[in-house]
Amino acid sequence: MMLAHLPARAVLYLTGGDRVGFLNGLVSNDVALAAPGRAIWAALLTAQGKWLADFFILATADALLIDCEAAQAEMLASRLTRYKLRADIHLAASPLHVATAWGGTQDLPEGTIAAPDPRLPGAGWRVLCPSLPPATASFDDWDRHRIGLGLPDGSRDLEPEKTVLLEAGFDELNGVSWTKGCYMGQELTARTRYRGLVKRRLVPVSATLPLPDAGTPVFSHDKEVGQIRSSNGSAGLALLRLEALHSNALISNEKSISIHIPPWARIPQAA
Repeated sequence: MMLAHLPARAVLYLTGGDRVGFLNGLVSNDVALAAPGRAIWAALLTAQGKWLADFFILATADALLIDCEAAQAEMLASRLTRYKLRADIHLAASPLHVATAWGGTQDLPEGTIAAPDPRLPGAGWRVLCPSLPPATASFDDWDRHRIGLGLPDGSRDLEPEKTVLLEAGFDELNGVSWTKGCYMGQELTARTRYRGLVKRRLVPVSATLPLPDAGTPVFSHDKEVGQIRSSNGSAGLALLRLEALHSNALISNEKSISIHIPPWARIPQAA
């Protein structure tokens, strides 16, 4: 089993009798499904249905644990508590550390709170622990594994107040509940799905040389069709218009780019 520390992650601790109903009315997935040993992946959206943050929600008997980007933890806590009103909830920072494990389960450290990554079986496990266990892999190892699976990594791949969830595979990757009822941004998310309004997709790409920085435009026959997002060496993710997804003539910063659509992705036809 490979285990890597994720130092850019943090944990928020949500307690109180109303914690499940409170969070369920705000995020894209069904929080009631989170249970000991079972995590969910969800996003907080603007009222217009655009991405603000995504996170994993793990559960203990008396709390919900929100595994989020450390750089977004303060913003996320502020936005969530804005909607507290009279709800019986308490939200605070947790001292737990975040790690991820993949390639087996036999060596998960004792005393940790762990659950399978709900996006894909190959993504392994989310691991929260009071002290970091010895790592058997580096963050770069995990990053290359994640990119190969086509999994987005928060603000490295998604743009606040711009990205629509279905562009980043939240439907196929179990990040949206279509049955739980209303939440912030639900109307646009549902309309995007049922009217087929997705125009771009986040997909794995590669080059023979290291990919350029995030935000670098991608061109097809001199027409801009998207941009590079996160990368690690010669592999990365790019947000591309649908009509570019079968192009064999993609260029970014004078580098030839190849697309690798993952088997789980349901790519609509370009309009």
